[in-house]
This record gives sequence, structure tokens and C-alpha cells, in this order.
Amino acid sequence: MRVQGLKVDLPYLLDSKSECPPLFNGTTRRPILHMILSPYSQCVKIALNYKGLDEIECLAISLNDKPTWYVEKVYPVGKVPALEHNGKVKGESLDLLVYIDQEFGGPNMTPTEEDKKDAAAELLKYRSTFVEVWLKALGFHDATPALLEEVLAPIFNHLENAFRNYASEGPFILGKFSMVDIAYVPFIERAEISFSNANYDIMAGRPKLAKWIEAMNTIDAYTSTKLETIGAVYIWEAIVVSC
Repeated sequence: MRVQGLKVDLPYLLDSKSECPPLFNGTTRRPILHMILSPYSQCVKIALNYKGLDEIECLAISLNDKPTWYVEKVYPVGKVPALEHNGKVKGESLDLLVYIDQEFGGPNMTPTEEDKKDAAAELLKYRSTFVEVWLKALGFHDATPALLEEVLAPIFNHLENAFRNYASEGPFILGKFSMVDIAYVPFIERAEISFSNANYDIMAGRPKLAKWIEAMNTIDAYTSTKLETIGAVYIWEAIVVSC
């Protein structure tokens, strides 16, 4: 699923030779993101876009040549994404989705209905299982569609069943667009790219997943972050091939 003739316009990466940007100045709101390939960072970028937080500056960290100051001065855990706000640094993409929704203005990403709150909590917790299986499948060499279906069917069927609970309200996971959609879409985007190259269609037999992907492609906050949009599909493919 290669993009032909698409200009690659990647942001400047801060690496071991880069100076530490100004931090903790009392006004800066600065997420430190690896925006090119990290699905976790993409989650946060989608949330920032959706809430219209253009004033928050996004910086891209090189994970292969990580600056020492990032671990020493910014985020000792060393992972991305991380958000510097009010003199503190917070990390973990799911925690950041909640924090951004609570601390900043813009459209609400959290469902208000009690049943949907419970459903959202379950699905956000399930994402770790989804990612674990997804990564396992990415590591297969010369996998057949049958093997991929055997491994991936449980996680994609779990989502397909989740769609059914609120299908009457809309095409999104909880009917209406929410942070649950944001939490999953970067991983499903990469799954669609990677596994289609192995002749495995993640949407086959899953009409609600297909409808959801179609609906997500109408959300500008997401489409502006897609690998295809930023010209990085070929980079992702190369990484998957080398796994």
C-alpha cells in the first residue's frame, strides 16, 4: 500500500546533537512527540487537533538518537509522547487523552452517559491487549491470511461486537466520536496498511469496522495525522519488513 509521488514533508527531529528547548517557563504548554511513526504520539496529536489546541507546540524526538536532556531534564521514563504543562511533565498516551480533555477547552472527548463511561473504560483497558496481539502479528514473516485471521480475529471481532452496542447512534465505537476512537485508530490504520500487504483484509466480515474506518476518514483531526497524509507510509512499511 505504497503512496506514489507524494511529497514527504517530515518535521525536524530533535536528536542527541539538539539543544534542549525552553521548558518550565510558567506559560509553555509543550508536548514532546515523535509524530512520524509512533501510534501513541498520533493519539495525542489527534486529540490536540480535535480540541483546537493550536497554541500547543509539538516537537518531534528522534527515538533512534534520543537527546540525553530528554531523559535527564524532561521525562525520565524516556518514552513519547510526553506533555509539559504547569511545570510538570506527564506521559502515557491514554493518560494524556484524559488529562487533555480535563485540563483544556474544546469539544469534549469523554462520554457523559454512565453506560458509555463504563464501556469506554473497558475498551481503553482492552487496548493493551489489542496492541499486544497486533505487535505479535507484525512480527510474523511470510504469514498467510489464514494465520493472520487466526491470530487477529479475536481482537478485531472484539471491536466489531463493541460497535453493535451503540450502532443506532452512529458509526463510531460508542456511537458518537470519543477518545476511544482516538485511542484505537492509529493502530488500526497501521494494521490496515501492514496486513493488506499480506493479502489480509481486516474489514472482511466486519462491516461495522469498515463503516467506522470510513467515518474516521471524515474526521479532519485524524486525517491530517495519517501516515499517508504526512508521506510516511513507505517508512512504516520498511520498518515492518525489517521486524
